[in-house]
Amino acid sequence: MNFQAFIFSERKSDKIKRHLLFWFCYWIYFTLLHAANSGGKPEIQYFRNIPFSTIEALCLLIPQVFLAYSMLGFVLPKFLLKNRYLLSFAWFLFFAIATTFLCYVMYVMIAPVLMQSLLPERFIVRNPRSIVQHFFVTVMVSGKGSLVATGAVCSIKLMKHWHLKEKRNLQLLKENAESQLKLLIAQVHPHFLFNTLNNIYSQTQTESSKGSKMIMQLSDLLRYILSEGNKTLVPLNKELQMLADYINLEKVRYGNKLDLHVSVPGNTGNLQITPLLLLPFIENCFKHGASKFLTHPWINLKIELKGTTVFMKLMNGKDTNLKEEPLKLGTGIENARKRLEFLYKDKHELRITDEPEVFVVNLKLELTERESEHETKSAKELMPAIDYA
Repeated sequence: MNFQAFIFSERKSDKIKRHLLFWFCYWIYFTLLHAANSGGKPEIQYFRNIPFSTIEALCLLIPQVFLAYSMLGFVLPKFLLKNRYLLSFAWFLFFAIATTFLCYVMYVMIAPVLMQSLLPERFIVRNPRSIVQHFFVTVMVSGKGSLVATGAVCSIKLMKHWHLKEKRNLQLLKENAESQLKLLIAQVHPHFLFNTLNNIYSQTQTESSKGSKMIMQLSDLLRYILSEGNKTLVPLNKELQMLADYINLEKVRYGNKLDLHVSVPGNTGNLQITPLLLLPFIENCFKHGASKFLTHPWINLKIELKGTTVFMKLMNGKDTNLKEEPLKLGTGIENARKRLEFLYKDKHELRITDEPEVFVVNLKLELTERESEHETKSAKELMPAIDYA
């Protein structure tokens, strides 16, 4: 276990070890600091005072532990962290006074008895302090030593508190982003499915052969959504094949009325993309473009690759006879925009233009490559039906 893991561990055994280690180190520090006091003699015999100050520091450590844990276990969680500062100060004064009294008892009554019992004669100070000196040392220890120990303990506690709070906040942000992303993906699936099923229903009323073909293509789409839709990344060629199946489904609906031009790269290499990321843009062209264009609907899709960057330009015509409305993006487009912000922050450029006669989407997206090199079929081999002109 490294030092950071030891500091922030929540195991009871690690907590006990941390506290014992802290107070042992503080006892050593307080002993060495306290040995500089000569016990009333004019000369300072530092090293001769260390055995004497070791017992004295141990006795005075007990009141400091009392004040530190009173703040740590009572004042901090019940008042200070709840922003009840006046009560925090009042309770601190109460415990500080109690600590001063306890210091005096330990220093005047307990420490001399322990020294007489444990120390050899040569280490015992023969020039005892006066009552005034006892009182001064007591106030100094409780006012300075106890504050130092308590301040150190509370600082460590607050540091851990804010660190864990920040860690929890980051975890909540991550979980929130993941849940929103899953929600966005879930919203894409039923919307597309219901539209496609409506199209199939319309076709099967008159042309069963086309309906059967559409059902087969829809089956491939649903299989892709179920098997690949929840993955973080999928091969770009599979995503383009899925777009081809979707376009074929929609093309059957319009027949020869739709002027459709599609151009996709013939070789996608090992590039990967988030699944179902491009579908909402293409779906929007059919839903808000071709379906409302009564005379001569048209759609133009061009996807290019330059290194690991994919460029998509998507255009669809608009019926100028319809009353012009302000740009209002649908749920699919908004979902796609949010997913791009979640997953490709600073790695994409999206520009959407709504003109009187045309709706244009320009997307630039920086993709990643698979780590292992595998031969994959090109998009051109996988989607012969998409070479429309």
